[in-house]
Amino acid sequence: MSHGHRHAHGPGCDHGPAPARSHDHGHGHGHGHGASTRGLRIALALTAALLVAEVVGGLAANSLALLADAGHMLTDTGALALSLFVAWFSRQPSAPEKTYGYLRAEILAALVNGATLLGISGFILWEAVDRLRHPEPVASGLMLGVAVLGLVVNVLAAWVLHGGAGASLNHRGAYLHVLGDLLASVGTVIAALVVGATGWLVVDPIASAVTTLLVVRSAWRLVREAVDVLLEAAPRHVSLDAVRGALRAVPGVAGVHDLHVWTVSSGVVALSAHAVVPELARQDAALRAMDAAVRRLGINHVTIQVECADLRECSPSGDPAVRDCAVVAA
Repeated sequence: MSHGHRHAHGPGCDHGPAPARSHDHGHGHGHGHGASTRGLRIALALTAALLVAEVVGGLAANSLALLADAGHMLTDTGALALSLFVAWFSRQPSAPEKTYGYLRAEILAALVNGATLLGISGFILWEAVDRLRHPEPVASGLMLGVAVLGLVVNVLAAWVLHGGAGASLNHRGAYLHVLGDLLASVGTVIAALVVGATGWLVVDPIASAVTTLLVVRSAWRLVREAVDVLLEAAPRHVSLDAVRGALRAVPGVAGVHDLHVWTVSSGVVALSAHAVVPELARQDAALRAMDAAVRRLGINHVTIQVECADLRECSPSGDPAVRDCAVVAA
């Protein structure tokens, strides 16, 4: 998706031709899309098959750790299916009423995935506390066999998804689900070995609680980042002071105001700002330099309004002097 911006000269400032050019803003959002969706398909098939095995094994072995892992697998299956759908849906062409297309759909999917994982984790912790109070017998041999199978499958799924985990919040949400199950499988294997060797039944709920707490930490971070994007907070890797300084450092720029930086979707960081450039002859060069400066800071969708004077000082009073506040709009 690309966005062209024509810079048109408004009234005032000076008499002469206005600088005009267009920018092509490539989002670069589709890199590795094929490999990403292929990984999601493979991981979905693996987790769906393991879900059935863990539910049957957990009930047969009376293992809360296995059922906890199965609960994670259930959310994983739904999360991976949702992520796969959103990976396709978010790249559908934009419509007149949706100028950014459906890029934000992946952020919504990440929020749903993280919130669901927090919910299922809370239920598992509640069950673990109850099991600590009232330990129940566990078939450690069956528990160990299913746990080892789960570990192998989760290692494969995590390996398939790992390469694209940094590509988007949506993909990272799916990866965190699988990683959480991998940790749970490790804990379940250890618990099964300990129960089989010592008969200490409380190891089963302890293992489920420990692995679930690790998952909660990652899920909370995912939810927080998704909410930040939806609230259009400044990205954590972008310093507003650095952006403002880079714009003010451009020759001819007398001031910068109404600066906003936000994330549209994963990999798409946008900026809008007003820059005061009093001399008309320097406006085009200043605009080019400002565009290049913020792109070096990782901002790839830039909209800058260039003004001969700070429009905050103008008023709609009809005063000719006020109307003389000229604008070159990006």
